[in-house]
Amino acid sequence: MTNTASAQRSTLWIVLALNLALAAGLAVAGVSADSSALTANALDNASDAVVYGISLFAIGRAPIWKQRAAHWLAALLLIFGLGVAADALRRFITGSEPIGLTMMAMAAIAAVVNLVCFFLLRRLKSDDVNLEAAETFSLNDFASNGGVLVAGALVLWLDQRWPDLLVGALVALIAIKGSIDIWRSARRDQAGEQTER
Repeated sequence: MTNTASAQRSTLWIVLALNLALAAGLAVAGVSADSSALTANALDNASDAVVYGISLFAIGRAPIWKQRAAHWLAALLLIFGLGVAADALRRFITGSEPIGLTMMAMAAIAAVVNLVCFFLLRRLKSDDVNLEAAETFSLNDFASNGGVLVAGALVLWLDQRWPDLLVGALVALIAIKGSIDIWRSARRDQAGEQTER
C-alpha cells in the first residue's frame, strides 16, 4: 500500500469514527428534543459513516470499483434524503414539540465535528471520486448544522415548530442534491476513461 493510500485510509477511519459517535449523540438528542432537524442530522451522519466505509473499500482498487462505489454512495444519499423528507412530513401531520436549546447545543457540537472532518479530508488533496464525495458529505453536514442552529434559535424565540420542520425538509433537499452531484461526478470520470481508451 502506498503512503497516499495509507494516509487516505487513516483519515477515513478517523472521520468514520467521529461520524458514528456524532450520529449516536444526535439520535439521542433528536428523540429527547422531538426534533426533525436533529433526527435528520443523526441519519445524515450515520449514512456518512457508511459512505466512509464504502470509500475505504474503494481505496487502491481499480477505477471501475471506485465508480461503482460512487454510484452506491449516490443511491445511499438519495435514500437518506427521501427518508428525512418522509420523517418531516410525518411530524407535520402528527405534531411535534421541538426543544430549541437542545437543537442549538447539538448543532454547534456537530458543526465543529463536521468542520474537522472536512479539513481532514481536504488535506488529502485527491481527485478520487469517492474522496470528493466524502468531502461533499462533510460540507453538506456543516451547512445542515448551521440550519439546525438557526432553526433552534427560531423555535426558542417564536415557540413554534415550523422552523424545525423546515430545516428537516431542507436537509433532505441538500442530501438529494448531493446525490445528484456525486452521480454526475462518477459519470464524468467514467466518460473520461472511455475517451482515453
